[in-house]
Amino acid sequence: MEESVTLYKNFQMNIPETDLPRVVVIGAGFAGLKLARQINTHHYQLVLFDKNNYHTFQPLLYQVASAGLEPDSIAYPVRKTLRRKKNMYFRLTEVNKVDREQKKVFTEIGDLRYDYLVIATGATNNFFGIDAMEKNSMPMKSLTEALDLRSKMLENYERAIYTQDLNERIRLMNVVIVGAGPTGVELAGAIAELRNKILPKDFPDLDFRQMSIHLIEAAPRVLVAMSEKSSKRALKYLKKLNVNVHLDTAVKDYKNGVVTTNQEREFLADTVIWAAGVAGDHPEGFHTDELAKGNRIKVNSYCQVPDDEQVYILGDSAYLETEEYPKGLPMLGSVAMQAGAYLAKQFNRKAKGKEIKPFQYVDKGTMATIGRNLAVADFKRYKLGGAFAWITWMFVHLMLLVGFRNRVIVFINWTWNYFRYNNGLRLIVRPFRKKNKSKE
Repeated sequence: MEESVTLYKNFQMNIPETDLPRVVVIGAGFAGLKLARQINTHHYQLVLFDKNNYHTFQPLLYQVASAGLEPDSIAYPVRKTLRRKKNMYFRLTEVNKVDREQKKVFTEIGDLRYDYLVIATGATNNFFGIDAMEKNSMPMKSLTEALDLRSKMLENYERAIYTQDLNERIRLMNVVIVGAGPTGVELAGAIAELRNKILPKDFPDLDFRQMSIHLIEAAPRVLVAMSEKSSKRALKYLKKLNVNVHLDTAVKDYKNGVVTTNQEREFLADTVIWAAGVAGDHPEGFHTDELAKGNRIKVNSYCQVPDDEQVYILGDSAYLETEEYPKGLPMLGSVAMQAGAYLAKQFNRKAKGKEIKPFQYVDKGTMATIGRNLAVADFKRYKLGGAFAWITWMFVHLMLLVGFRNRVIVFINWTWNYFRYNNGLRLIVRPFRKKNKSKE
């Protein structure tokens, strides 16, 4: 922190004063960017903070990690997205603290007063108190973490060629994924396809039949948030790709290259990926009694902090109970995007003196892809699987990407990979170093 203060001590935020109400948005993820794009800045001054100058399409991070896509395919510059909006100011910085009494946010480049504050900072990893996993496993919540994972796996295969120790070679080649939610399932399928079809051509010196992919899940089934029918299909597809799935199994420790579990099973692997849990991520400035399980901030049906109507929480940081979701709305991109669009509309209505309406989440379905022609999708009464679900998954994700260029590039990549079985260039342009894990 002292280093940051020294670095930015001569900086100024340079946000002009205005008679318009100032809306400060923290986070350019799904919720924050949707709000910023749709709010009418003729009626408001909009200030957007983010620690990156780009928006990341997180559902496709696993494809960057598995060398299926390059990072610029799923990232889009924030300034380019919002360059036509008047009264809009983007600042590249991290917000450390919020003072709701003074109505100020405190950042690395100074503090700023707000009239309305929107916190849309998303989620971070939840390691459930397992220190060894927090220290040694590979999370995947950002582009840098996805690139770290890609580099580590590719470097391990290079190292595996040189070792004469069979156990060491297997340890370097094996992959353990903790958590069988959508991220874990999709990553397991992508790595399995790499092992089955692509890596043997790149590394003819290695016998990839020795490589094991273990997917560990504490719940009794994979994709526990989806229907049981889709869960069974996904398990079938994973086994078809020769992924070893271990259900009712919780990780206890990870040291010396060995993952131990509550089932007394041990897994030898140098690459251990954490996809088992998330928690709300937000700046300091909220009381303990305002937080719900998973470090999420409680909000009312208008996405406001109950005792502070000038502060709104969106996306994974928000905890909103409804009749349909008594344990809070799910931490999904669809919830965040709908919340961002909702709040932009309410701000626009407020500016015109119209009545403000409560937020209502509409569940449009849940999907997960496991591999080529293998996916599952839940759409209320319809439970899809196989190639049709896979095509549906591709179409939906293409349409949700920000920017026409990104859609075209991803579509071309997917089409080429489908017919050629040769995804990505698999370049180690950012060699993995453990000390870089915590850096963004």
